[in-house]
Amino acid sequence: MPGGRLTQQERQQIALGLAESLPYAEIARRLDRPTSTVTREVLRNGGPNAYRADLAHRATERRARRRAPASARAAESVPQPHGRDAEAVAEYEETFTTVLMASGLNKMSARVLTCLFTTDTGSLTASELAQRLQVSPASISKAIAFLDSQSLVRRERDERRRDRYVIDNELFYQATIASARANDQLVETARQGVAVLGPHTPAAARLENIARFLDFISESITRAAEQARDVLHASAEGPSGGSTR
Repeated sequence: MPGGRLTQQERQQIALGLAESLPYAEIARRLDRPTSTVTREVLRNGGPNAYRADLAHRATERRARRRAPASARAAESVPQPHGRDAEAVAEYEETFTTVLMASGLNKMSARVLTCLFTTDTGSLTASELAQRLQVSPASISKAIAFLDSQSLVRRERDERRRDRYVIDNELFYQATIASARANDQLVETARQGVAVLGPHTPAAARLENIARFLDFISESITRAAEQARDVLHASAEGPSGGSTR
């Protein structure tokens, strides 16, 4: 399997594959590359509908020139435990960040969440996050405020009275429940429309169907999350059966 950065010819093949509506896995197979490489390449360069090989290649070259010194400093400042390959970890974190951005998070929030997810302790201070990500404390503060508002992180005070930002299994469960219930206002408003527009009109029927659909989805997600809650806690144990935290 070839390694290193994608070539301009490979990017052209990606563009052709997207034009043919091929899935990322198939494009990756034709290139003999990991699917994650193709996914990250497309999502960070406009997405499947706006990807252009020439623009992507030039953008990658510019990023490489701009980030090389910062990347070197970051690699030196963050030692890798458990004998991990620093370059492989960095590549994985970039992939994870890109996927989180595709799900709707802004870049800095995605980077902070990735950092917390991939940290063995599952918690870091603002100073530690700023050092790892090589950004200002203000950037961290803004990202944390957003993640906290979405129930994706929580704050704790450590023994030195510093705020620590935590991501753990229970938070992931709670965020899933909150997401499932986020449509409650839309369901209620849709059903108000049924009364206003008349229960036997096409518009009212449309709104009622939307409300019933969202109700069903929310209830299904909530029920599944409750049933699967134990899975989150079981997965906190490493291969040896000991806790990874």
